[in-house]
Amino acid sequence: MYELIQVSNNSYYVNCPAKIGVYRCEDDSVYFIDSGNDKEAGRRLRQLLDRNGWRLRAILNTHSNADHIGGNRYLQTQTGCKIFAPGIEADFTRHPVLEPAFLYGGYPSSALRHKFLLAQESCAVDITSPDFPKEAEVLPLPGHFFDMVGYRMPDGVCFMADCVSSAETLEKYRVGYIYDVKAYLQTLDYIESLKAPIFIPSHTEPVTDMRELAELNRSVVLEIIDRLLDICSEPVCFETVLQRIFNDFGLSMNLDQYCLVGNTVKSYLSYLKDSGRVNIIFKDNLLLWSSAI
Repeated sequence: MYELIQVSNNSYYVNCPAKIGVYRCEDDSVYFIDSGNDKEAGRRLRQLLDRNGWRLRAILNTHSNADHIGGNRYLQTQTGCKIFAPGIEADFTRHPVLEPAFLYGGYPSSALRHKFLLAQESCAVDITSPDFPKEAEVLPLPGHFFDMVGYRMPDGVCFMADCVSSAETLEKYRVGYIYDVKAYLQTLDYIESLKAPIFIPSHTEPVTDMRELAELNRSVVLEIIDRLLDICSEPVCFETVLQRIFNDFGLSMNLDQYCLVGNTVKSYLSYLKDSGRVNIIFKDNLLLWSSAI
């Protein structure tokens, strides 16, 4: 864990639950792409800097999920580095309570205010800032979260954030977190067209071609859409929809999974409503979802 893997003359990744990118500049300063899930990840990264004699220029966050910004606060405090994040992700990074509050849909109880959903705040600025490194190309990857991006570094290596999951992860969890289903499907189309010497997704192994992973993730999204249309063949309330999804895919519910999977299922239902495939019905003061097909 936290092994430094070199993939080109200047690009590396730190092998940990959410892979952290490292780009080394010619003056032995570095950029980190994300920072891991907590203060301990930040400490490990600081040790990596010290071992190699590197200076941290900035952290380039791909998005604001806690497992990608958890080391920000420690590293910024220790090194004074700048932190950049895209769009609304910068706001979530400055005010990380927004993540559990958004996922729950109200004030999050203490059971949700833990490091896996609630990072420490850090001072991030938008990637539109004039200080953002011009040598990093921004790759728009919305869908998984609001304004998620990847970064293509000067040597061509692409750090791809959470735009795809591995076959093993999809088999185990089935319903991967998605905020905007339409945008996610468009992102899968987009990454199929990208060319690079190597792609580094955060939660699966590096690849030289994104097409196979894109198709795998797309097939799971389409399977979930079909399952939801079947569940909604008769008018049904959201809690029953969610229960069916958990039962049908063999998932176990706890509070975290209720929020993550529940939030995702709501996003799928919004996608189906906007595309005219399900309707909303109000009956006996219940909001019911019903297939329009």
